[in-house]
Amino acid sequence: MQNQTLILIQCQDAVGLVARIANTVAAYHLNIVTMREFVDEEANKFFVRVACNGELNDSDLLIASLKDVLPKDAEVSVNPSQRKKIVVLVTKEHHCLADILVRHHFESWGAEVQAVVGNYDELRNFTEKFEIPYHHIDHEGKTKEAFEQETIDQINRYDYDYIILAKFMRILSPTFVQTFEHKLINIHHSFLPAFIGANPYRQAHTRGVKIIGATAHFVTNDLDEGPIIVQNTARVAHNFTVKDMVSAGKEIEKAVLSKAIKLLSEDRVMLNGNKTVIFDS
Repeated sequence: MQNQTLILIQCQDAVGLVARIANTVAAYHLNIVTMREFVDEEANKFFVRVACNGELNDSDLLIASLKDVLPKDAEVSVNPSQRKKIVVLVTKEHHCLADILVRHHFESWGAEVQAVVGNYDELRNFTEKFEIPYHHIDHEGKTKEAFEQETIDQINRYDYDYIILAKFMRILSPTFVQTFEHKLINIHHSFLPAFIGANPYRQAHTRGVKIIGATAHFVTNDLDEGPIIVQNTARVAHNFTVKDMVSAGKEIEKAVLSKAIKLLSEDRVMLNGNKTVIFDS
C-alpha cells in the first residue's frame, strides 16, 4: 500500500489514450498530480509519466487494467523502485566519483552506491572513506575477454539498476554491453556528436572551439553514440590551453553526470530507439 503512485507507459499512439489512462487511474481512486506525455509522430509512439496520490493495494492489478485499455504490447510500469541502486566503474580520475560519493553520503538524490569497481587501485582509499566497497580488477596481463568477465562477475554480486561509467576509460566489447543492455551510463568529455573517442579536449583545442561540453548517455556498441540523457556546455577563450579546457571540462562532466543520475533515479528517462524522452518537470 502506498500514498504515492508512479506510472510509466510507452506504446503505439492512438486516439484517446490520455482519457483511457485517466479513467482507469480514477477507477482505482487515485488522484493524478502530474501527467506528462509525449508523442513521437515519426515513430507513432506515445510516452507518459503519471504521478498520483492515493492508496494502491495491488500494482499488478492496475498494470493489467491499463494494458486492457492500451494498444497491444504496451509497456507499463507501476511504482518502480524509488531508490535506484548503482555500481560505479572507474579508472584513475576522481572528480566524477567524488561527486557521486558525496551526494550518496548526504542522500541528496534517490540513488545508492552499492560498490565501486576500478581497473586501477588509486581510488580505493578515497572510496572506502565513505564505507563503500571497492574492488580492484587489474586489466594488465589479461585478455580483454578475461578482464571483462571478471568485471561482469563482480558487478553481478550486487543488486543494481544502473552501472555508471565515471571516467572508466575502457572501450567495452559488444558482449559486455549486451550483458548490461540499457543499464550502462557513460560520461563523455565532449558535446557529442563532436569529438568522439579519445582526447576530445585536445581535439577541441586543435580545432579552436569556443565552446566545450560534456554528454551523459546510454552505452551501445557504437562508440559514444548511445541515446543522450543530458548535455551541457561552457565557453572557452582563445587563450585556453588544453589543461585549462580539461579543468573547465571536469566541472561540466560532474554536473552533467549528476543530473543524469538524478533523472534516472526519479524515472524521468524513457528510451526511444537511439533517443530519449526526458520528463524533466
